[in-house]
Amino acid sequence: MASIKIRAKASGGVTTVKTLMSHPMETGTRKDSKTGKKIPAHYITEVTAEHNGNRVMTANWAGGISKNPYMSFKFKGGAAGDKVRISWVDNMGKSDSLEADIK
Repeated sequence: MASIKIRAKASGGVTTVKTLMSHPMETGTRKDSKTGKKIPAHYITEVTAEHNGNRVMTANWAGGISKNPYMSFKFKGGAAGDKVRISWVDNMGKSDSLEADIK
């Protein structure tokens, strides 16, 4: 199952991208209620967005972002049928990406 959902829509020369990422986003400061031990930090450190292979956005994150983060952004350009790719990398070296068509 993909960890990313994307919706992208072009209107008036501007593309709006909305994305939801499934990720625990653990800060490393929370304790397990059963064991009392700290839950290891596990969070997304970088999110990138590409439009037809060209990077249009980079977000550098840390542990203060909520679980299953939602992100929305806009960029100039883009047309129906163009491709948008969202990619993320976390502090444990895991990553995911997904490509979607602009509507």
